[in-house]
Amino acid sequence: MPLKGQAIGFIGGGVMAEALIEGIIKSELVPAEKIYVSDPDMERLSILQEKNKVNTTENNVQLVQTADILVIAVKPQVLPEVLAEIKPYINRKHWIITFAAGIPTRYIENKLGNVPVVRVMTNTACLVSEGASAVACGSYAGKEHESMCAAIFNSVGKVVTVKEELLDAVTGLSGSGPAYMYVIMEAMIDAGVRVGLPRKIATELTVQTMLGAARMALETGKHPGRLKDMVTTPGGTTAAGMYELEDGGLRVTLMNAVMAATEQSKHMSERLN
Repeated sequence: MPLKGQAIGFIGGGVMAEALIEGIIKSELVPAEKIYVSDPDMERLSILQEKNKVNTTENNVQLVQTADILVIAVKPQVLPEVLAEIKPYINRKHWIITFAAGIPTRYIENKLGNVPVVRVMTNTACLVSEGASAVACGSYAGKEHESMCAAIFNSVGKVVTVKEELLDAVTGLSGSGPAYMYVIMEAMIDAGVRVGLPRKIATELTVQTMLGAARMALETGKHPGRLKDMVTTPGGTTAAGMYELEDGGLRVTLMNAVMAATEQSKHMSERLN
């Protein structure tokens, strides 16, 4: 087991932390009694403790003194305050996992010292164990930290390893990607209603169609263009629909969305320099 003997502490007990906690326990990476969560919201801590049987505290320092792996699960604007609070208590046993958007590993290293940091860009599909996550190591993190971090995020989806300079691109693609899919989904549902389907049926058909298409791509390994061609009969209904998508610029619009989100992620990082 890659996390054997490690105690994991989550600073912040929001929904993403909860998803990771449940994935870790379900995958038996570490038992619940080796998981700690700190959060200023006592009600939130009570829910996590009752549901997952983890250890909880309002005190970040107490958590740091107990845990080995520190998962920073707070909003980016709160991060500087949290790092300043825990800095005096960081020692050689600790290493950091962060998924705060736009915060490079060097920022955390500068604040805490020569501590191993692994940065992750994930997405909200972690909440249903179908997350797409990319991990990147900072200057002091080694293969063992990468492996342990990957094990944690594999418990809630799929993981790839990239260089840190590519995490902005990951943010633009898969980090923001669920929102793009929801817009497409919503448009297809509304179109189904427009052509006469009840909204409930249009929703069921659209969601299952998107799920099925994703599974086909995953399980067959075929290029999406090839899968598209398998559906598109010459002169048929799909060909007519595809012409409208191309004429409306859907492909270029989606590419522009990914590039715009990538640039915004870069700007967020640059503000810290």
